[in-house]
Amino acid sequence: MSEKILFVDDDRNLLAACERNFRRLFPLETAEGGEAGLAKIAERGPFAVVVADRQMPGMDGVQFLAEVRKRAPDTVRMMLTGNADLEVAIKVVNEGNIFRFLTKPCPHEVLAKAIEDARAQHRLIIAERELLNRTLSGSIKVLTDILSSVDPKSFGRAEKLRSLITEVTERVPIENAWEVHLAAMLGPVAYVTLPPETVMKARSAQPLSKAEEDLMIRVPEIASRLLAHIPRLEGVAKIVRYQRKNFDGTGFPQDDVKGNDIPAGARLLRIMADFAELTSAGNAAAAALVQLAGRHGRYDPALLAVVSARFGGPPRAAEPAKASTSLTVNDLKVGMVLASDVYTKDGVLVLAAGHRINEMTLESIKNFNYVSGVKEPIVIEGAEK
Repeated sequence: MSEKILFVDDDRNLLAACERNFRRLFPLETAEGGEAGLAKIAERGPFAVVVADRQMPGMDGVQFLAEVRKRAPDTVRMMLTGNADLEVAIKVVNEGNIFRFLTKPCPHEVLAKAIEDARAQHRLIIAERELLNRTLSGSIKVLTDILSSVDPKSFGRAEKLRSLITEVTERVPIENAWEVHLAAMLGPVAYVTLPPETVMKARSAQPLSKAEEDLMIRVPEIASRLLAHIPRLEGVAKIVRYQRKNFDGTGFPQDDVKGNDIPAGARLLRIMADFAELTSAGNAAAAALVQLAGRHGRYDPALLAVVSARFGGPPRAAEPAKASTSLTVNDLKVGMVLASDVYTKDGVLVLAAGHRINEMTLESIKNFNYVSGVKEPIVIEGAEK
């Protein structure tokens, strides 16, 4: 882990003194002025700690540290100043969110101790972020594994939807595109909270009671509430909540949000979910896009134009058939991709084609096989090794 220190000051003599005093204690670099400091961060970063002078020509220390905060939020920021004015100190803390505010002349021992404390703070920031990332990754994996086992149809649809979204986001910059992908995968999680008979009736287009209709309408709200409890998924939860909101403001949820105030991810998910539904029903891509264009007020026109440009051209050549292998349940391994649906011997769908087998779904297949038997052979993508 990098724990380099960057000193930024317009005084060359002070920078030279810092190098003499601290180079043997810390991996240290210097920059003469704010602009040079930002260039050094871009070229030589990341830095664990940045120490900046308050008064520098051009970009002063307050502006510099505020910019460092935007570009390198994990970097711990400190300031040295010859002016200990209270108003200046408040401004520095508010705009630069600094760790320490030290006055000149600062004794060598005091500055060295402050730098060591800042490095410890940086280690803590990195450790907490890594823990959060691992926790987030683990939570997402558990949710997708549960969904793939409990509701394989929803999971299969979600995987196909994510694949379509990827084709758009790879070509059009969408802020935090990863949130859209997670929203597509985790949005159906609310279905596991609904009565199975209600979900089956909705999927087979059978008439629903008023209570059942209300439940189906509230699926995005239920999923959003569940996801909002997971750290760093607040944006994903908001996309899920607004995934059925029309661009003109109608639809669910019934609030004043409309147009570009709807999260961009939700606007894209709204288009792609309906496009996927139409093409899955047998419509050609071009015909599906014509239907979407005729639903005035429902979609973001700019995003719909992007989707139309991506999928509305000449029909793409069919992909060559992938090699496949037929296996028994006992031959299955984590990481294999199903080339066909997996059913029990009495006709219950266990997993849909296209699913990549994970630990939970492999265990699910084995359990179904033990209790009621699974139809064999099971076809997977790729040649057997």
